[in-house]
Amino acid sequence: MSAIKPVTISPSILNCDIANLTSELNKIRNADFAHVDVMDNHFVPNLTWGLPVVEAVIAQQILPVDAHLMIADPDRWAPAYAEAGSASVTFHAEAAHAPIRLARELRRLGAKAGLGLKPTTDIHDYVDLLTEFDMILVMTVEPGFGGQAFLESQLAKIRRVREAANSRQIDLAIQVDGGISQANITLAAEAGADVFVAGSAVFRAEDAYAEVETLRALANGCQH
Repeated sequence: MSAIKPVTISPSILNCDIANLTSELNKIRNADFAHVDVMDNHFVPNLTWGLPVVEAVIAQQILPVDAHLMIADPDRWAPAYAEAGSASVTFHAEAAHAPIRLARELRRLGAKAGLGLKPTTDIHDYVDLLTEFDMILVMTVEPGFGGQAFLESQLAKIRRVREAANSRQIDLAIQVDGGISQANITLAAEAGADVFVAGSAVFRAEDAYAEVETLRALANGCQH
């Protein structure tokens, strides 16, 4: 049996005070990554920020960047996020025209490649391609807006992804994003997730640093 890996906490800066970026990143300096949600108002009905904000976070050298691209045509745009120095770049299965080619390009450029799945997208079509990715992102809300309620219906999908990876002996990270908090992080961890994105729960907490530690302890307690 392989050794148990510690969980990864990747707070989303979607709910931070972007005008005070350095201060906000320092609040979560104990996290593993800064999760940057890129939305283009095409793939999802919201517009956030793009490459300049990712570059600004990278330039702070406080945390590596976990870029989540909720954008149309990631085949064209995603490589720039790897070239900028993102540690991990996740694009959506529903938007990519050539996901294997794109994943290989991201890896060639030095980033880990993640594949995102909306709540209604099944993992079935991708189980034979899991070795092409470093991470599968199971969205636990409909992508587009922060602060939504966690969809427990996605726990079954997390289990299916973990079972598929284990049966093929693939070292695959499973990320969950959407409504993650103290109330449900253990459910996601028990289902097989090991990378946790929490935005509102962290940045709306009285002490973001302490909240990261609490979420980490809760999730680690479920590793077995």
